[in-house]
Amino acid sequence: MTEQTTPPEPTTPDAKDWTWVLDRPCPECGFDAGALAPEQIPAVIADVTERFTVTVERPDAALRPAPRTWSTIEYAQHVADLMEVMGDRLRLILDSVGAGARFDDFDADAAAAEKEYWQANGHVTAILVKERGAAAQKAWSEPVGDQWNWQGVRSNGSVFTAATLGQYFAHDLVHHTHDVGA
Repeated sequence: MTEQTTPPEPTTPDAKDWTWVLDRPCPECGFDAGALAPEQIPAVIADVTERFTVTVERPDAALRPAPRTWSTIEYAQHVADLMEVMGDRLRLILDSVGAGARFDDFDADAAAAEKEYWQANGHVTAILVKERGAAAQKAWSEPVGDQWNWQGVRSNGSVFTAATLGQYFAHDLVHHTHDVGA
C-alpha cells in the first residue's frame, strides 16, 4: 500500500443493483436491511458515524489497499456524501406529502473524482462525517406513522418507501464499515 501523491486509478465501478438487500441479508457484510425497523435507522447512522470518525484517524487511512479500491478516507468521504444524498431523498419524499418523489442520479465514482476524495485529510473527513451524520440522524428521526410508507422513485425506476429507502441506506453505511474493517 502506498500513499497517493497523484490522481489514483479510477476505482472498479460497482454496477450492481443492490436493492436485493431489502429481501435478504447481505452475504458480504451480514447486515439484514429488511429486518431493520425504520425507527432504528438513526441509531445505525450514529454507529457508522462513530466508526468512521475513529477509522479515518488511523495512520494508514489514506492508503489504498489496491490501486482500484478506495482508501478508508475515500470511503468515509463517500459515506458523508451518502448521508447527504439520502437525507435529500428522504426530504423529497416527505415534501411530496405522499404524492411520490423522483430522485436524481448519484454517481459515486463521479463524485469521488470531482471532489478528489483521494486528497482528503483524515481529520477533516472525520469532522465532515460527524456533521453529515448528525444531519442524517435528525432527518431520519423525522418520519412518523404513515410517512414511512410514502414513496419515491429512483432514476432507474426502483420504487422505495421512506422505510425501504432508509433500510437500503443503512445497509450501504454498514457495508462500507465492513469494506474498511471499521
